[in-house]
Amino acid sequence: MLTASTDIRYLKGVGEKRGEVLKNKGIDTVGALLRFYPRAYLDWTDITPIIDAHFYENVCIKARITTPIETLKKRKDMTIYRFLIEDNTASLEVTLFNQTYLANKLRTGREYLFYGKIDGGFIYKNLKSPIIMESGFMGIEPIYPASSKLSSKTIEKLTKTALSMVQLPETLPEEIRKRNNLCDINFAIQNIHFPKTRDNLNRAIKRLVFEELFILQAGLTFLKRQNRGKSGCVIIDSYFDKFKASLPFELTNAQTRVCKECFADMSSGRPMNRLVQGDVGSGKTAVSAALIFATAKNGFQSALMAPTEILAEQHFNTLSSILKNRNINIGLLTGSLTKKQKEKVKLELKEGKIDIIIGTHALLTDDVEFNNLGLVVTDEQHRFGVNQRGKLSSKGENVHTLVMSATPIPRTLGLILYGDLDISIIDEYPKGRQKIDTYFVNSSYRERIYNFIKKFLNDGLQGYIVCPLVEENEALDITSATEYYEKLKENEFKDYNIGLLHGKMKPKEKDAIMRKFASGEIKLLISTTVIEVGIDVPNSVVMLIENAERFGLSQLHQLRGRIGRGTKKSTCVLISDSKSQDTKKRLNIISKTTDGFKIADADLELRGPGDFLGNRQHGLPEMKIADLFADRDVLKTAGREVENLIKTDPELKNPENSGLKAEIIELYKKINNN
Repeated sequence: MLTASTDIRYLKGVGEKRGEVLKNKGIDTVGALLRFYPRAYLDWTDITPIIDAHFYENVCIKARITTPIETLKKRKDMTIYRFLIEDNTASLEVTLFNQTYLANKLRTGREYLFYGKIDGGFIYKNLKSPIIMESGFMGIEPIYPASSKLSSKTIEKLTKTALSMVQLPETLPEEIRKRNNLCDINFAIQNIHFPKTRDNLNRAIKRLVFEELFILQAGLTFLKRQNRGKSGCVIIDSYFDKFKASLPFELTNAQTRVCKECFADMSSGRPMNRLVQGDVGSGKTAVSAALIFATAKNGFQSALMAPTEILAEQHFNTLSSILKNRNINIGLLTGSLTKKQKEKVKLELKEGKIDIIIGTHALLTDDVEFNNLGLVVTDEQHRFGVNQRGKLSSKGENVHTLVMSATPIPRTLGLILYGDLDISIIDEYPKGRQKIDTYFVNSSYRERIYNFIKKFLNDGLQGYIVCPLVEENEALDITSATEYYEKLKENEFKDYNIGLLHGKMKPKEKDAIMRKFASGEIKLLISTTVIEVGIDVPNSVVMLIENAERFGLSQLHQLRGRIGRGTKKSTCVLISDSKSQDTKKRLNIISKTTDGFKIADADLELRGPGDFLGNRQHGLPEMKIADLFADRDVLKTAGREVENLIKTDPELKNPENSGLKAEIIELYKKINNN
């Protein structure tokens, strides 16, 4: 007897060899096969008259063949078949390539169904290599993500076998289904694969989208409650006013609010798990300094992990300045220290002589031990995997966790990406922060922009030119960083000290270039997006971004954040020759606003959640059917239902919630394995 948890190898038609191919697609059980949804459908029920068929759109046409099938021999290995079809509205040309068997089966005067994309012909609209069925065929045919080893038809056949043998357990309580007009699970699974009607397909999609977002939010809510159930070290914030008063600058209202939100967590007896979001320059480091100060005064150690050595050193210098004369010992641990230096730092850390250690991935090695770790801070979380954050936290007992990110994420998406964290937002800039003027132009302005940059360099200031690729790609006609650098060094900027930085350089090479730029030795840095997360160089006031259409809005905003770090007015210029209206719309948006959260919302709307979910580092399972932007209303509704359910059955002990509980356990496994 097969069940949803049966190994996929034991389904009829699979076996060992095909089982391995399926497992490589993430299909390891019969249930996983049933949850492997089609990527598209051939809808043979939705007939389009030829006269209404639009160019470059997929259509299903019901028509009869009106001319004999003409055979054209183009070359030895290519035979083309051509004929006309007609319905009551117009005629259309059909072209088949090397489809001799099909061409021989077709009969002039007979009616068929043709499915394909409309193209242009000399006289008639044209259908090239359409799928052709007998006119009596009715139905909606699934198309699955296929590969050379596994065709869509094979997946379709196996899915039919699984559906005839297995029923899935219900995951949504009946009351929730009724309230939201959702079909049951097995109707949904049957009709997501083989719908009889378009209405049945829509009902299945509605149910499965809701279910996916409901289970995700329920799982994350239980995960957050589980974390809150643990006792953390208690950090009292009685030192905060004293800390604020002694700063050489004034904290903004947003910084103060976020500090108090953090202290409320840290003094509660439960571990803090909080994400602090704020644009570049909004003052996240000052917030972390306040927490680190209070943690040290309460007798606990802190650790701050940054993605690069130079960023770790910047944090070390900034915190050393903020926390000077406060009797707090700060240590630095990076890969470039000598063995003797590392051993000294590790010993002092273990003995409790260091209150705050700042470092890179070097902090994660097994021989880094703490005396009494109470707070872990990770900077630019998207550069670290979830497991890395957890590994550092595990070096203490139920420690407080602060995650800092300068990558603005729309709140709805943030609740999913960082579902195990509470979210605080610094939405205010410190006094004196300069607004960056941004302009969008085409390449005809390039020489004028070069002269504009030179004016700043002549005044002793610095700048960046950002390119999308490292090496030339003629097919895409995209400016290459390396060739561009050589051209500028020999021509336009031959009288200036310029440098090159890209991701293919070794870490030591990148580090050396950034140090020269930070010191002012390099005046103009030609770079790829490797500077997206970089160091503060207050002397940098101008940036040119080539082929700006190649970047997402949020990425452009991050890059732009490398300038405007000091007190001088800064300017960013975006160059693009793209004729796309979408591109022009995106680049005009970033030219008009510097609000990172507005930009993130626009980016999500224009490009979808791919930008934010693309690196898969957040540890959450990939959405199978839901779209976090398009389905944001469903996300909110499902979230409210999760809140109601937890009030009535906080431990999910009710028998009708057993299927949901099983799905949440599976979600835990996926999060922990990512």
